[in-house]
Amino acid sequence: MPRQKQNNLKIILGLTGSFGSGKSTVARMFGGYGARVIDADRLAHQFIRPGTKGYNKIIAFFGRGILKKNKDIDRRKLAAVVFNDKRALKKLNGIIHPGVIKCIKDEIRNSRERIIVLDAPLLIEAGLERMADKLIVVKLERKLQVRRIREKTSLKKTDILKRIECQIPLSQKVRLADFIIDNNGTIKETKKQVALIRRKLWRS
Repeated sequence: MPRQKQNNLKIILGLTGSFGSGKSTVARMFGGYGARVIDADRLAHQFIRPGTKGYNKIIAFFGRGILKKNKDIDRRKLAAVVFNDKRALKKLNGIIHPGVIKCIKDEIRNSRERIIVLDAPLLIEAGLERMADKLIVVKLERKLQVRRIREKTSLKKTDILKRIECQIPLSQKVRLADFIIDNNGTIKETKKQVALIRRKLWRS
């Protein structure tokens, strides 16, 4: 499906990749150039806070066993359920995605910045690439991807692979990309690639 131009005065960059590919690091680099970064994960976390419609729907479907003592949703418990059950994952995404998409549209509309980076791990899965003028995909070799995730989290390799496999394959995302950032090297090398994209798309 073709992408839809959102605003002639704004450039919306869809930024995605596989789980743990370094996408958020790249988003911060674009933010350093003055771009407005919209973090879809942050919005999703807000959407499931106690008292929200999203929270109530999730509890109604998954039960109170996924709650912490303070009544917050325990994301680890929820993840343990959905990444072992495709039906449950589809249900969770069906609850969260519509609300997050509405928030993203609101933030884009209200943003004063001309360059907006939409940082979303499930950007393509949720159909958000249609909102972007350009799609940027961060790629990383699987072995290095797993190693970096294990260094940052307490997840086991099997759990990491389950999460990766629940997403659209990275190779498919790369085929859709307008720009590809190879994050297999150093931070300095990644910064150079970000700077090159920035020079192509906008001036300071």
